[in-house]
Amino acid sequence: MRALLVDRIRHQRWTPHTAASAAGISVRSAYKWLARHHAGGVMALEDRPSTPHRQPRRTAPVVTARIIALRYERRTAWAIAVQLHVPRSTVAAVLARAGMNQLARLTPPAPVVRYEWPRPGDLLHLDIKRLARIAGVGHRIHGDRAQRARGVGWEYVHVAVDDHSRIAFVEVLADQLGATCAAFLARAVAWLQQRGITVRRVLSDNGSGYVSRAFRTTCQQLGLRHLRTRAYTPRTNGKAERFIQTLLREWAYIEPYASSRMRRLKLRPYLQYYNRQRPHASLDYQAPSSRLTSAA
Repeated sequence: MRALLVDRIRHQRWTPHTAASAAGISVRSAYKWLARHHAGGVMALEDRPSTPHRQPRRTAPVVTARIIALRYERRTAWAIAVQLHVPRSTVAAVLARAGMNQLARLTPPAPVVRYEWPRPGDLLHLDIKRLARIAGVGHRIHGDRAQRARGVGWEYVHVAVDDHSRIAFVEVLADQLGATCAAFLARAVAWLQQRGITVRRVLSDNGSGYVSRAFRTTCQQLGLRHLRTRAYTPRTNGKAERFIQTLLREWAYIEPYASSRMRRLKLRPYLQYYNRQRPHASLDYQAPSSRLTSAA
């Protein structure tokens, strides 16, 4: 439109007033674009940055460098402002421009290490997700967090995911005590054994149920090597963590269940769909059961 404005005035002999009226701009703006075109051609009609050419009150580069250096020492904005005798707002502005306004950004993210054991049963991921028992429609449906059912208690979703095939075994149990975790492990190992998978190792976090004597004894009886994740590093058990997110999205929260029992009844059909039919991105969009020997 700016090039058309200039063309109408310079080549089609329109008056600036007529061309400005046709473009819906002021006459002053029309003369501005004429002057810019005369100075730099068509490329001069592009938008210019709004940054002023001179900024006499901008923070000096030396001060900016000292602010950033102190930030790398994990100093707060207040501490930096006091030490350098500059306003805290100035420190905050400098840190925001440098992308250092949050301390978490000072530490580069850890590289993602992806791995996969070569055979089914080489490693079994274990984890637990606590779910509130259902006593009516919750805030995820009606949207009002102030309306909550109090004192209904919790139930615990125990999951076991095979590292190679991603096939999953899940049970909803009453607690996460050591004896409960040990009994769940024994049932998961037996369930996988029926499908031709011999479990050799298990990986869990450092929850009390997994470090209990009952769980350790069960691992010894089943001949399993028990591995634990690094403390405060849930990504170490990423396959189980990711499966739990899928489970919540596609089973636990997919519809407004009338009761916890109704939710539990929908678990087995979903697991059959997940293991036998649901495409898995890390398996070239094949179902987990496609990696089992029995599937061939």
